[in-house]
Amino acid sequence: MDKPQHVLDVQLEYHGQAFTSDLSGQEFWLVVDKGFLPVGVVMGNCVYSMGALHHLITNAKGTLRGELKEYSEAMYQARGIALARMQFEADQLGADGIIGVDLKTEMLHDDEWMEVTAIGTAVRYIRGSHNTPPTGHGRVVIPTT
Repeated sequence: MDKPQHVLDVQLEYHGQAFTSDLSGQEFWLVVDKGFLPVGVVMGNCVYSMGALHHLITNAKGTLRGELKEYSEAMYQARGIALARMQFEADQLGADGIIGVDLKTEMLHDDEWMEVTAIGTAVRYIRGSHNTPPTGHGRVVIPTT
């Protein structure tokens, strides 16, 4: 694809050189100071249709006590899918891990749909030998609190 000459020429496949992050300035500095380079914001989401669960929950409010296992299972599955999709985006950027992950769950359309969104900053380890994370195994997650 040729480099666009005007903003109206930009199409979906254009990626450019921009960088975005959901880190504060202090968090950004701490990450860089530890040898990591933020490479971009990554996101994953999953929308579940609650279907029959919606009616079960609506009818059960106030009459049943305790956990609704089907509802809990649906939430775990939706969260897992959202996190996996976020991890896939980080892998596509060549990241070693994701930091500052924020999970949001919303109920939509009169509680008939549940949406789980995961957003974080993908990071790549840049300091040290052979560009491998200092743990030497798996994903690296740095708390930014």
